[in-house]
Amino acid sequence: MATPNTQGASVGGKAAGSRPGPVVSPARRWLWHGVAVLILAALGAGLYAASKRVDYTWRWQRLPQYLVSAGGEDVPAPFDATVAVGADGKTLTLTPLLGGGPAATIRSVDVPGVSDGEVVFRGNSLGKKKGISAGPLALGLLLTLEISALSLVFALVLGLVVGLGRVARNPALADLAAFYVELIRGTPLLVQLYIVYYFIGDLLHLSAFAAGVAALSVFTGAYVAEIVRAGIQSIHKGQTEAAQSLGLSGAQTMRYVILPQATRRILPPLAGQFINLIKDSSLVSVIALMDLTKAGREVVSSTFSPFEVWFTVAIMYLLLTGSLSWAVRRLEKRLQKHD
Repeated sequence: MATPNTQGASVGGKAAGSRPGPVVSPARRWLWHGVAVLILAALGAGLYAASKRVDYTWRWQRLPQYLVSAGGEDVPAPFDATVAVGADGKTLTLTPLLGGGPAATIRSVDVPGVSDGEVVFRGNSLGKKKGISAGPLALGLLLTLEISALSLVFALVLGLVVGLGRVARNPALADLAAFYVELIRGTPLLVQLYIVYYFIGDLLHLSAFAAGVAALSVFTGAYVAEIVRAGIQSIHKGQTEAAQSLGLSGAQTMRYVILPQATRRILPPLAGQFINLIKDSSLVSVIALMDLTKAGREVVSSTFSPFEVWFTVAIMYLLLTGSLSWAVRRLEKRLQKHD
C-alpha cells in the first residue's frame, strides 16, 4: 500500500528509524569468527579435561546398536494364534485361537523365534528378518518428529484463528479468545497432558498419540495466538485506512494487506515457539509414548551408560531444532527478497 509504516517498533524486528550498525571489514569479521572458534575450542577442552577427572567409564561403543541395528527386524504376531513352522524353517502359519478367523502365513522369517505348535499372543516376537533396522533411539526420534510436525501444523492453524479473534471487533469473539489464551498459558503443559489423556481422551477414546498431539497443539496454539495478535497490532493503522479507501472490506484488508506484512514480523518469534514445541514434546513420555526421551530412558536402563545416552539424545534434539531454525531463516530471506 502507499501509506508507509511509521510505527517505531515491530514484533521480532528492528525499530523503523534505527540506525545500521558499524560496517565490519571482511578481514576483521573473519578475525572475530576465529576468536569465537577459539573460545568454543577452549570450552570443549575444559569439558574434556573435566570428564577425565570424573570417576566414570565411558562406553560409547554401546550406543550405535541403539541407533541402527544390524540384528534384523522383529516380526510381531498379528493376533493370538498357534504357530506351525514350515518345512523350510522360514515360513510360519498362524492359526487363530478359538477359531477367531482365517489362518495367516508369514514368509521369510530368517531367524524364527518360536517352535512348531507354540502358542503366541498378539505383539509377541515370531522371529527376525535379516537386515538393517532402526534402533530405539532412531524410532524415538521419528516419533518425536511426527508428533512435533503434526502439533506444529494444528497449533499454527489454531493460533491464527484465535489471534484473529483477539483483534476482532466482536466482543464475544475477543472475550472467548482471551479466555482460551489466559487459561492455557496459566496452566502447566504437564497438567494439560494428564487432563487430555486421562479425562478427555477417555471420554473421546483417544489414543496416546492423538492425546499428545492435541495437548501440544492446544498449548502451543495459545502462544502462537499472542504472537499473531502482536504482529497484527504492530502494523500501522494507516495501512488499514488506505485499504478501506480503496474499497477493500475488512476481511480483504486483513488477508491482502495486514497479514502479509505481519507474517514477516512474526516469523522470528514463531520460530522460537516452534523450537519450544519440539523440546516440550519430550513430556509426552509420561503418557506411555516411546518418544526420544522415553527411548533414552529405556536405553539407559539397558546399557547403564547415562552420560553417553543423554548426550546423544541432546544432540538429536539439537539436530531437530537446528534444522527448524535454518528453515525459518531461509524463509525469512525469501520473504525479504519480495519486499
